[in-house]
Amino acid sequence: METQLAPEWQTTDWFNTPEPLSLSGLRGQVVLLHAFQMLCPGCVSHGLPQAQRVAKLFPDVRVIGLHTVFEHHEAMGLSSLRAFLHEYRIRFPVAIDLPGPDGDPLPRTMRAYAMRGTPTTVLIDAQGRLHRQVFGVHDDLLLGAELGLLREHATSSTEFPARPEQLVKPSCADDSCAIG
Repeated sequence: METQLAPEWQTTDWFNTPEPLSLSGLRGQVVLLHAFQMLCPGCVSHGLPQAQRVAKLFPDVRVIGLHTVFEHHEAMGLSSLRAFLHEYRIRFPVAIDLPGPDGDPLPRTMRAYAMRGTPTTVLIDAQGRLHRQVFGVHDDLLLGAELGLLREHATSSTEFPARPEQLVKPSCADDSCAIG
């Protein structure tokens, strides 16, 4: 089964990087894209700390944050996000998702990936293919195992039989904010 290339990110501003990043520019590296909102309780208590642990424990995995706002737009502006990243000591690169066209409340990258809400963890293999997308909190052990496999296949010549999968919770819970 042929896997699909992950959609390119559509962003406005970037933090913690001297220049904007792109998926095509990260080819050859395993990427963990963490989509979050700074006012999402599950993102703050579970998702972002997990992304920070991955960035610390897997220095060869590129952890990228995507602030993708689909609610409370007026409260989550550029200066608020800058303060949030500073206060929570988020050091990995973070992009702001490009707002949707013509008043669409869903940002463009969020829509391109068909995200159901935040937090969402997206694993992209070294060839730029979508490996897995998880809405809600991703299990630490499963995430570590998947990253280990992706890292191994990134350095070997064997083809990784990745299948894009989306693990979805049946309804919203305390650890996630679903699109209404």
